[in-house]
Amino acid sequence: MSKRPLILVTNDDGITAPGLRTLISVMHTIGDVVVVAPDSPQSAMGHAITINSTLHIEKVNIDGKQPEYACSGTPADCVKLAVNEILDRRPDICVSGINHGSNSSINVIYSGTMSAALEAGIEGIPAIGFSLLDYNWNADFEHCKLFIETITKEVLKHGLSDGVVLNVNIPNKKQGKLRGIKVCRQARANWKEEFDKRTNPMGRDYYWLTGSFVNMDNGEDTDEWALANGYVSVVPVQFDLTAHHAIKSINTWNLND
Repeated sequence: MSKRPLILVTNDDGITAPGLRTLISVMHTIGDVVVVAPDSPQSAMGHAITINSTLHIEKVNIDGKQPEYACSGTPADCVKLAVNEILDRRPDICVSGINHGSNSSINVIYSGTMSAALEAGIEGIPAIGFSLLDYNWNADFEHCKLFIETITKEVLKHGLSDGVVLNVNIPNKKQGKLRGIKVCRQARANWKEEFDKRTNPMGRDYYWLTGSFVNMDNGEDTDEWALANGYVSVVPVQFDLTAHHAIKSINTWNLND
Protein backbone atom coordinates (compact mmCIF):
# COMPACT_ATOMS: atom_id res chain seq x y z
CA MET A 1 0.00 0.00 0.00
CA SER A 2 1.49 3.33 -1.05
CA LYS A 3 2.11 6.04 1.52
CA ARG A 4 -0.29 8.95 1.43
CA PRO A 5 1.34 12.21 0.33
CA LEU A 6 2.28 14.75 2.98
CA ILE A 7 0.53 18.05 2.25
CA LEU A 8 1.60 21.38 3.76
CA VAL A 9 -1.33 23.81 3.90
CA THR A 10 -0.88 27.54 4.47
CA ASN A 11 -2.47 30.88 3.54
CA ASP A 12 -2.30 34.64 4.11
CA ASP A 13 -5.77 35.31 5.55
CA GLY A 14 -4.93 33.67 8.86
CA ILE A 15 -5.34 30.26 10.42
CA THR A 16 -9.06 30.70 11.19
CA ALA A 17 -10.05 31.87 7.69
CA PRO A 18 -12.95 29.94 6.11
CA GLY A 19 -11.01 29.59 2.85
CA LEU A 20 -8.19 27.79 4.65
CA ARG A 21 -10.62 25.49 6.44
CA THR A 22 -12.17 24.55 3.07
CA LEU A 23 -8.76 23.84 1.57
CA ILE A 24 -7.88 21.62 4.54
CA SER A 25 -11.07 19.61 4.07
CA VAL A 26 -10.24 18.94 0.41
CA MET A 27 -6.64 17.97 1.19
CA HIS A 28 -7.83 15.37 3.70
CA THR A 29 -9.30 13.43 0.78
CA ILE A 30 -5.86 13.35 -0.88
CA GLY A 31 -3.19 12.95 1.80
CA ASP A 32 -1.92 13.66 5.30
CA VAL A 33 -2.27 17.32 6.22
CA VAL A 34 -0.12 19.64 8.31
CA VAL A 35 -1.16 23.28 8.62
CA VAL A 36 1.25 26.15 9.26
CA ALA A 37 -0.47 29.50 8.79
CA PRO A 38 -0.28 33.08 10.10
CA ASP A 39 -1.92 33.75 13.43
CA SER A 40 -3.51 36.90 11.97
CA PRO A 41 -4.33 38.21 8.46
CA GLN A 42 -1.26 38.87 6.29
CA SER A 43 -2.88 39.87 3.00
CA ALA A 44 -0.78 41.79 0.45
CA MET A 45 2.43 41.04 2.34
CA GLY A 46 4.07 39.79 -0.83
CA HIS A 47 7.26 37.84 -0.17
CA ALA A 48 8.12 39.65 3.06
CA ILE A 49 10.06 37.69 5.68
CA THR A 50 10.75 38.49 9.32
CA ILE A 51 14.36 39.46 10.06
CA ASN A 52 14.17 42.30 12.59
CA SER A 53 12.02 40.63 15.22
CA THR A 54 11.47 37.18 16.67
CA LEU A 55 9.11 34.56 15.30
CA HIS A 56 6.75 32.46 17.39
CA ILE A 57 4.92 29.22 16.62
CA GLU A 58 2.02 27.93 18.67
CA LYS A 59 0.47 24.51 18.21
CA VAL A 60 -3.30 24.94 18.07
CA ASN A 61 -6.33 22.68 17.88
CA ILE A 62 -9.09 24.17 15.77
CA ASP A 63 -10.90 21.07 14.52
CA GLY A 64 -8.71 18.25 15.85
CA LYS A 65 -8.19 16.49 12.51
CA GLN A 66 -4.59 17.48 11.75
CA PRO A 67 -1.52 19.09 13.32
CA GLU A 68 -1.85 22.87 13.12
CA TYR A 69 0.59 25.65 13.94
CA ALA A 70 -0.14 29.36 14.18
CA CYS A 71 2.86 31.48 13.19
CA SER A 72 3.46 35.10 14.18
CA GLY A 73 5.17 35.83 10.85
CA THR A 74 4.33 36.18 7.18
CA PRO A 75 3.15 33.50 4.75
CA ALA A 76 6.71 33.02 3.50
CA ASP A 77 7.87 32.67 7.13
CA CYS A 78 5.27 29.94 7.62
CA VAL A 79 6.71 27.84 4.81
CA LYS A 80 10.31 28.37 5.94
CA LEU A 81 9.47 27.31 9.49
CA ALA A 82 7.41 24.35 8.32
CA VAL A 83 10.22 22.96 6.19
CA ASN A 84 13.07 23.67 8.58
CA GLU A 85 11.57 23.30 12.05
CA ILE A 86 8.18 21.60 12.11
CA LEU A 87 7.95 18.79 9.57
CA ASP A 88 9.92 15.58 9.99
CA ARG A 89 10.05 15.04 6.22
CA ARG A 90 9.68 17.19 3.15
CA PRO A 91 6.09 17.68 2.03
CA ASP A 92 5.09 16.20 -1.29
CA ILE A 93 3.16 19.36 -2.10
CA CYS A 94 2.34 22.76 -0.60
CA VAL A 95 -1.06 24.34 -1.17
CA SER A 96 -1.84 27.91 -0.19
CA GLY A 97 -5.28 29.52 0.19
CA ILE A 98 -8.10 29.49 -0.52
CA ASN A 99 -7.55 33.23 -0.67
CA HIS A 100 -10.51 35.50 -0.09
CA GLY A 101 -10.15 37.58 -3.26
CA SER A 102 -8.44 37.53 -6.64
CA ASN A 103 -4.75 36.94 -7.20
CA SER A 104 -4.95 37.09 -11.00
CA SER A 105 -2.71 39.19 -13.27
CA ILE A 106 -0.67 41.85 -11.40
CA ASN A 107 -2.14 40.84 -8.04
CA VAL A 108 0.29 37.91 -7.95
CA ILE A 109 3.09 40.40 -7.18
CA TYR A 110 1.49 41.56 -3.94
CA SER A 111 -0.08 38.30 -2.87
CA GLY A 112 0.90 36.63 0.39
CA THR A 113 -0.97 33.53 -0.77
CA MET A 114 1.20 33.20 -3.85
CA SER A 115 4.38 34.16 -2.01
CA ALA A 116 3.87 31.19 0.30
CA ALA A 117 3.53 28.95 -2.76
CA LEU A 118 6.60 30.53 -4.35
CA GLU A 119 8.60 30.01 -1.16
CA ALA A 120 7.73 26.32 -1.33
CA GLY A 121 8.82 26.32 -4.96
CA ILE A 122 12.17 27.82 -3.96
CA GLU A 123 12.53 24.87 -1.60
CA GLY A 124 11.92 22.48 -4.49
CA ILE A 125 8.42 21.56 -3.34
CA PRO A 126 5.58 21.45 -5.92
CA ALA A 127 3.18 24.22 -4.93
CA ILE A 128 -0.17 25.77 -5.82
CA GLY A 129 -1.86 28.98 -4.72
CA PHE A 130 -5.67 28.94 -4.81
CA SER A 131 -7.85 32.07 -4.79
CA LEU A 132 -11.58 32.76 -5.07
CA LEU A 133 -12.86 35.96 -6.66
CA ASP A 134 -14.89 36.84 -3.58
CA TYR A 135 -13.57 39.05 -0.78
CA ASN A 136 -16.44 38.21 1.56
CA TRP A 137 -15.22 36.49 4.73
CA ASN A 138 -18.28 34.22 4.55
CA ALA A 139 -17.90 33.45 0.85
CA ASP A 140 -19.27 30.17 -0.50
CA PHE A 141 -16.27 27.96 -1.35
CA GLU A 142 -18.24 24.80 -2.11
CA HIS A 143 -17.94 25.07 -5.90
CA CYS A 144 -14.14 25.34 -5.57
CA LYS A 145 -13.63 21.88 -4.09
CA LEU A 146 -13.75 19.69 -7.19
CA PHE A 147 -11.41 21.97 -9.15
CA ILE A 148 -8.94 22.14 -6.27
CA GLU A 149 -8.98 18.37 -5.88
CA THR A 150 -8.46 17.80 -9.61
CA ILE A 151 -5.57 20.25 -9.96
CA THR A 152 -3.82 19.05 -6.79
CA LYS A 153 -4.01 15.40 -7.85
CA GLU A 154 -2.64 16.24 -11.30
CA VAL A 155 0.33 18.09 -9.79
CA LEU A 156 1.03 15.15 -7.48
CA LYS A 157 0.82 12.80 -10.47
CA HIS A 158 2.90 14.78 -12.96
CA GLY A 159 4.99 17.16 -10.85
CA LEU A 160 5.95 20.67 -11.96
CA SER A 161 8.92 22.01 -13.89
CA ASP A 162 11.81 23.20 -11.75
CA GLY A 163 11.11 26.70 -10.43
CA VAL A 164 7.43 26.72 -11.46
CA VAL A 165 4.36 26.97 -9.22
CA LEU A 166 0.70 27.32 -10.17
CA ASN A 167 -1.48 30.37 -9.62
CA VAL A 168 -5.10 29.18 -9.64
CA ASN A 169 -8.03 31.60 -9.55
CA ILE A 170 -11.67 30.54 -9.34
CA PRO A 171 -14.64 32.71 -10.39
CA ASN A 172 -17.28 33.79 -7.92
CA LYS A 173 -20.19 31.37 -7.63
CA LYS A 174 -22.53 34.22 -8.61
CA GLN A 175 -21.20 33.90 -12.18
CA GLY A 176 -23.09 30.64 -12.48
CA LYS A 177 -21.93 27.16 -13.48
CA LEU A 178 -18.23 27.12 -14.31
CA ARG A 179 -17.18 25.99 -17.79
CA GLY A 180 -13.96 24.22 -16.86
CA ILE A 181 -10.25 24.92 -16.38
CA LYS A 182 -7.99 26.94 -18.69
CA VAL A 183 -4.21 27.14 -18.58
CA CYS A 184 -3.42 30.79 -19.25
CA ARG A 185 -0.83 33.50 -19.26
CA GLN A 186 -0.91 36.41 -16.83
CA ALA A 187 -2.85 39.35 -18.24
CA ARG A 188 -1.16 42.71 -18.69
CA ALA A 189 -3.17 44.68 -16.15
CA ASN A 190 -2.56 46.90 -13.16
CA TRP A 191 -4.16 49.10 -10.55
CA LYS A 192 -4.80 52.78 -11.22
CA GLU A 193 -4.09 53.87 -7.68
CA GLU A 194 -5.39 56.81 -5.70
CA PHE A 195 -4.96 57.86 -2.09
CA ASP A 196 -7.84 59.10 0.00
CA LYS A 197 -6.21 61.79 2.15
CA ARG A 198 -7.81 62.57 5.52
CA THR A 199 -6.85 64.34 8.72
CA ASN A 200 -7.16 62.83 12.19
CA PRO A 201 -8.45 64.77 15.26
CA MET A 202 -4.86 65.63 16.17
CA GLY A 203 -4.34 67.40 12.84
CA ARG A 204 -2.11 64.74 11.31
CA ASP A 205 -2.74 63.68 7.72
CA TYR A 206 -3.26 60.01 6.89
CA TYR A 207 -4.05 58.07 3.73
CA TRP A 208 -6.21 55.16 2.57
CA LEU A 209 -5.08 53.39 -0.60
CA THR A 210 -7.88 53.14 -3.16
CA GLY A 211 -8.06 52.74 -6.91
CA SER A 212 -9.52 50.77 -9.79
CA PHE A 213 -8.32 47.71 -11.67
CA VAL A 214 -7.45 48.31 -15.32
CA ASN A 215 -7.07 45.42 -17.77
CA MET A 216 -5.11 46.56 -20.83
CA ASP A 217 -4.93 43.07 -22.35
CA ASN A 218 -7.48 41.97 -24.96
CA GLY A 219 -6.01 38.51 -25.39
CA GLU A 220 -8.27 35.49 -25.04
CA ASP A 221 -5.42 33.42 -23.61
CA THR A 222 -5.16 35.38 -20.33
CA ASP A 223 -6.30 34.69 -16.80
CA GLU A 224 -8.57 37.74 -16.83
CA TRP A 225 -10.35 36.55 -19.97
CA ALA A 226 -10.76 33.05 -18.56
CA LEU A 227 -12.21 34.30 -15.28
CA ALA A 228 -14.58 36.72 -17.00
CA ASN A 229 -15.86 33.88 -19.18
CA GLY A 230 -16.54 31.35 -16.43
CA TYR A 231 -13.31 29.36 -16.38
CA VAL A 232 -10.92 28.53 -13.58
CA SER A 233 -7.58 30.06 -14.58
CA VAL A 234 -4.29 28.24 -14.08
CA VAL A 235 -1.15 30.31 -14.65
CA PRO A 236 2.31 28.73 -14.27
CA VAL A 237 4.52 31.34 -12.58
CA GLN A 238 8.20 31.33 -11.67
CA PHE A 239 10.41 32.95 -9.08
CA ASP A 240 13.21 33.55 -11.60
CA LEU A 241 12.45 37.20 -12.46
CA THR A 242 15.14 37.47 -15.12
CA ALA A 243 13.86 39.08 -18.33
CA HIS A 244 15.77 36.63 -20.50
CA HIS A 245 14.51 38.21 -23.74
CA ALA A 246 16.19 41.54 -22.81
CA ILE A 247 19.70 40.20 -22.20
CA LYS A 248 20.76 40.25 -25.86
CA SER A 249 19.65 43.85 -26.34
CA ILE A 250 21.28 45.14 -23.14
CA ASN A 251 24.54 43.43 -24.12
CA THR A 252 24.79 45.87 -27.07
CA TRP A 253 25.13 48.83 -24.67
CA ASN A 254 28.46 50.50 -23.90
CA LEU A 255 28.65 49.21 -20.35
CA ASN A 256 32.40 48.65 -20.07
CA ASP A 257 33.85 51.80 -21.67
